Amino acid sequence: METHTLETAGADLVYDVRGPLPTADGRPPLFMIGQPMDATGFAALAARFPERTVATYDPRGLGRSARKDGRDDHTPQTQADDVHAVIEALGAGPVELFASSGGAVTALAVVAKYPTDVVTLVAHEPPLITLTPDGPAAVRARAAVREAYEKRGWGAGMAAFVAMTSWEGEFTDAYFARPEADPAAFGLPTEDDGTREDPLLSDRSWAISGYRPDTDAIAAAPTRVVIAVGEESENVQTGRTSAAVAELLGQRATVFPSHHGGFCDGEFGYPGKPDEFAHRLRQVLDQASEATR
Repeated sequence: METHTLETAGADLVYDVRGPLPTADGRPPLFMIGQPMDATGFAALAARFPERTVATYDPRGLGRSARKDGRDDHTPQTQADDVHAVIEALGAGPVELFASSGGAVTALAVVAKYPTDVVTLVAHEPPLITLTPDGPAAVRARAAVREAYEKRGWGAGMAAFVAMTSWEGEFTDAYFARPEADPAAFGLPTEDDGTREDPLLSDRSWAISGYRPDTDAIAAAPTRVVIAVGEESENVQTGRTSAAVAELLGQRATVFPSHHGGFCDGEFGYPGKPDEFAHRLRQVLDQASEATR
């Protein structure tokens, strides 16, 4: 693996490349992106594509990619510009793109703004909460996570986030009537360390979860777009958002093994099924490649 730093006006973007450029197999590079997950979250999945040239990166302000624009927010438009810059730096033509969570939102913005950058996009569980039928209630639930974080710290905020993302079905009065989530019940710290910089729990990433894709631009792009959903996620928020995004694009979500982090090993505390996930991703990418020939 080789690590590179791409200096841009707003950030120094650090990205990793596993394998040769140009690629040895004639396939496009396989680029994997997340948000707020950085490159470390894709180590298990990248290792399961030894035959491919795989690129990963840290979004600006996360991991190793230092910001110098004086901002702390995260927007799909800015992230899309960064992904475009990294794809150009790879110098290997359009890529195949696997994008997860907020990275899937960024990827949709990339396809809309830079339509020749991506041959095939597999957008895994984009958390576009305003697109679901209970969008206003989902926004209220998101605000409650921030409130818990601001009042009681990281452990309380993360407990509220886990409670929100594991709730099945629409956010009803029953959801909002529940007592505040107890961080100790999830093995999370109960003491407040005083920090309030987590992009997931603050409002810094609300521009991502509140984004609305440019469906006309995506439809006009030559990119083959696949919206993916984990089989364990279908009834929880990110599963429902995946179905909503797929419907918006005139398709049905393609089912993948496991859950929202199903491509990860156990290094983040909630192991997925990376072998099965990689097999499914390879299958989807191969089918898309054959369809474009």
